[in-house]
Amino acid sequence: MKDENCIFCKLASGDIPSATLYEDEDFRVILDVSPASKGHALIIPKEHYRNLYDLDEEMAAKAMVLAKKVVIRLKDVLGCDGYNIVQNNEEAAGQTVYHFHMHLIPRYKGDEVGLGWKMGKLLEEDKEEILNGFSQ
Repeated sequence: MKDENCIFCKLASGDIPSATLYEDEDFRVILDVSPASKGHALIIPKEHYRNLYDLDEEMAAKAMVLAKKVVIRLKDVLGCDGYNIVQNNEEAAGQTVYHFHMHLIPRYKGDEVGLGWKMGKLLEEDKEEILNGFSQ
């Protein structure tokens, strides 16, 4: 299913031109027009899924296999030092476009791409609550 109001549906279908790196029957991989670093790409499914919660397991698996394939190829092309694979779900986690997609962000030594968080500590009470809730 497609969402006629979704910009990523339009990008994935080719209705909006993009710098396409790869395409198959399920996905289009494009260069991000607002890159975090040189070579930042997006994996976008051609069908509309709001986010990971809506994506079926087969498509989720295909997306990760494709991410590996593209990252390996782009690492050779770009000569980057590493990669972040980022996928945001819901506003609180930074999702701004409500069509599942994965960011493939090349990292270069000394770059100033801000993808960090302050490390915390796993509290005993949090650990117990989570483990108990997860096992049910």
